[in-house]
Amino acid sequence: MIVAVTGANGFIGARVVDMLEKQGRIARACVRDLHPDRSADFRYCSIGNIGADTDWSRALSGVSVVVHTAARVHVMRDTASDPLEAFREVNVRGTLNLARQAAALGVKRFIFVSSIKVNGEATPFDCPFRADDPPLPIDAYGLSKLEAERGLLEIAKQTGLEVAIVRPPLVYGAGVKGNFASLIEVVRRGVPLPLGAIQGNRRSMVSLENLVSLLIKCIDHPKAVNQIFLVCDGEDLSTAELLLRLGRAMERPVRLMYVPAIILKCGAAMLGRKNIAQRLLESLRVDDQKTREVLGWNPVLSVDQGLIIACRKA
Repeated sequence: MIVAVTGANGFIGARVVDMLEKQGRIARACVRDLHPDRSADFRYCSIGNIGADTDWSRALSGVSVVVHTAARVHVMRDTASDPLEAFREVNVRGTLNLARQAAALGVKRFIFVSSIKVNGEATPFDCPFRADDPPLPIDAYGLSKLEAERGLLEIAKQTGLEVAIVRPPLVYGAGVKGNFASLIEVVRRGVPLPLGAIQGNRRSMVSLENLVSLLIKCIDHPKAVNQIFLVCDGEDLSTAELLLRLGRAMERPVRLMYVPAIILKCGAAMLGRKNIAQRLLESLRVDDQKTREVLGWNPVLSVDQGLIIACRKA
């Protein structure tokens, strides 16, 4: 069995390739641009930009399963003139083009890394997102992922291609970037943070190792076919608790100041940073009971173990 992994130079894709090879499986790493040192390595395949016209024939030759991690990712300050159209070109048309070619070339299964943003941006404290909830994406990225999911399930009906969809929340681990990497850095430097009062919210996360273990489980499991799965570490943390756990992982003291949430919200609004405030102050909880029961999957790492790995590599 050959497993093609798109986005194989990325945060998630690279780890999927690594784990497949450690298990003795054959992984074909699909990347945008091939490094000259890998030009003669059959495991790597350059496909260029992903879109409606990408030719996947070489990458998919002899492939049984595709793990599609490549995407135009959510960014805080998008410079595209039409962000939704930019997301759709890669995340929708690019994904469905790949799936159609995969089905035509005899690929058996297609595993799609979607996003919890398909469900929405926040949850009431006692009402976590579930896989069968009505989708409620708020931004262009979440909408593009939802449209891709719907298109994939339609292709599955038309062609018999087996589709498995995984919606992760925030993913952290070795090599993490963005806001999570920034949190690690400020804790490492001992910068005082005005987040000590943010203890009532709860947010689900998933370590890179746990997410990858689920993606690999979906490669073979017969009950993964045409299903949507949510995934998390199984322990939801408040913002203050996350910072304290990061400090513990790095053996650093954490300096938290107690500033009321309402003041933080107002300040973020004045600075045009409502999205950041939402992630720090509100809850986003995930119920992955379906995933565990249907696939017999459990996280391979605890939150603390995952944070130690992320902090060591940051």
